[in-house]
Amino acid sequence: MNGLRVKELSDVYAIGDCTTVDQRKIMEDISTIFEAADTDHSGTLTIEEFQDVVEDIIIRYPQVELYLKSNHLFEVTESYSRIQKEMKERKYRHLGQFAPLGGSKAAAELPGDWVSMGRSTQWLCGGGLAAVCHTAFADAGQDDIKKKKVVVLGTGWAGTSFLKGLKDPCYSVQVVSPRNYFSFTPLLPSVTCGTVEARSIVEPIRNIVKKKNFDADFKEAECYKIDTVNKKVHCKTTQPSHLGGGIEEFTVDYDYLVIAMGARANTFNTPGVVENAHFLKEVEDAQRIRRTVIDCFERASLPSISEEERKRILHFVVVGGGPAGVEFAAELHDFVKEDLAKLYPALKQYVKITLLEAGDNILNMFDKRITAFAEEKFARDGIQLKTGSMVVKVTDRDISTKERSTGQTVIIPYGMCVWATGIGSRPVVMDFMKQIGQTNRRVLATDEWLRVEGCNEIYALGDCATINQRSVMEDIAIIFSKADKNNSGTLRVDDFKEVINDICERYPQVDLYLKKKQLKNFNALLKNSEEDAEINIEKFKTLLAQVDSQMKNLPATAQVAAQQGSYLADCFNRMKICEANPEGPMRFRGTGRHRFHPFRYRHLGQFAPLGGEQTAAQLPGDWVSIGHSTQWLWYSVYASKLVSWRTRVLVVSDWVRRFTFGRDSSRI
Repeated sequence: MNGLRVKELSDVYAIGDCTTVDQRKIMEDISTIFEAADTDHSGTLTIEEFQDVVEDIIIRYPQVELYLKSNHLFEVTESYSRIQKEMKERKYRHLGQFAPLGGSKAAAELPGDWVSMGRSTQWLCGGGLAAVCHTAFADAGQDDIKKKKVVVLGTGWAGTSFLKGLKDPCYSVQVVSPRNYFSFTPLLPSVTCGTVEARSIVEPIRNIVKKKNFDADFKEAECYKIDTVNKKVHCKTTQPSHLGGGIEEFTVDYDYLVIAMGARANTFNTPGVVENAHFLKEVEDAQRIRRTVIDCFERASLPSISEEERKRILHFVVVGGGPAGVEFAAELHDFVKEDLAKLYPALKQYVKITLLEAGDNILNMFDKRITAFAEEKFARDGIQLKTGSMVVKVTDRDISTKERSTGQTVIIPYGMCVWATGIGSRPVVMDFMKQIGQTNRRVLATDEWLRVEGCNEIYALGDCATINQRSVMEDIAIIFSKADKNNSGTLRVDDFKEVINDICERYPQVDLYLKKKQLKNFNALLKNSEEDAEINIEKFKTLLAQVDSQMKNLPATAQVAAQQGSYLADCFNRMKICEANPEGPMRFRGTGRHRFHPFRYRHLGQFAPLGGEQTAAQLPGDWVSIGHSTQWLWYSVYASKLVSWRTRVLVVSDWVRRFTFGRDSSRI
């Protein structure tokens, strides 16, 4: 063999114990070597004339190097040290050998003629050489691989789940976000009233980055532009200006871009909301709300404040009857009733909490039983619920609402307003959407594999994106033609066998439609439709005409974002495997199969804490639970979902502290 090729077979290689390297002898080629060095054909050579061929001789005939070493002739040529370095990279390196001798003893002969024997060598035999060999060969392999650059924008649920799930060392990851931490947003309402401390629900993103077994780094900066042509992300720093130097701008190159920037609060362009209302999206928002609540009570306790002004200051208005608004109203009620009423007994009679909802009911995404229970409980607790009230203007002292039932405008004085009505796209995402031609959409549109439509190397997940599920009726003719292999124009039920699984996987609305119609499978739909076994394209269209009515956008929740991040990380981990062996459904508009199975959201249930140690839960299978026992289920589920043991211990200790000592009312 030469270069591990089998002799006389240029395309066949052999390695390992089944073969041996047939090293050429230098005396066989001595004449050829001499002629190669004797360029002037004089028949004699000087040492200087060997300079052109000495490197090739040592590399081609490694026994020359061994002979030089044995005779201590290390200075034959000035380039010997460089040749030696090159040879180390190309040749077999002897890392030592062991001889276990029994009785927990071993002998070792390591490079440099170093010999060791005894019990200590037994431990070296067990672990040392294995570690050396692993490092030597693993590092050698990784250095030859050009790592793909992955840039992750955002450290929310989607970005953090992706980062935690990514394990393939062939990627170099750069995380960019204006926040250097991940926050457990479902507990933000608890932070607003001191039930849980802010630092208990955050995990520094560098704690996650440092645990990865590949190149990963974090930059605290804000992305303000995405350049798809040059594959660059333009960023600027967000540190305070008093640090000096002003705003720094830089760019980050990417091979794959993961946009997980979340969303901002949606004001629906209502005048005065940004200037006067509090949002509940970030940890900083919750801390501001907590300080404002204490400020309201402290100001209302001043002797110079009039009765009317005291009522206004202690009127807390929550806009939005979704889970965030309902949970905050419940938390605030418990804070006032259980803690602040004891500290400000004279102010208890002036406190009022109002929840405004533009729709007919609060918690309209929950089961009607939960909605009814929540409305009844709020009525018992004294929380005023106003449905059909749309906010049209917010000033520093009043909220103007338009009542749908009467069409009249009502002025509501308030002391603090919390805006929890929905989400909207961030400016950088909106600019990016214009750049790629998605101008008429609310959020980024992706395919079922979370790729941004029109951008193969860019992925978007979480609140900043939505999956644009393909319609069955758009592809109905292509689906039919894939099944109709003999081009007869008609199909029997058996003809669908090869594509039926691909249809159900590629178009999830088919499964939802079958469940709604209580049909066992796709074949049942075909068989129940016609007595005639033959189905043409028109009949096929009629059968599936109502299927697309089951298409639904996924909710913008932490649960969806976390599952998308985990799914995308799994795809990246298996990218090479699935490129060679695609595992996804058939490509109806092309040939072959998709690399991966499409993303499928699995709903695990949702909670709605209602205060007074009572929670409502809607779990898979339309199972509904309400009451004190469900509150303990809420505690256990949320504690388990926290991203680290550090945060779990801190949050649980905060709950114990609250039960023991009550909530802290300090304004910090």
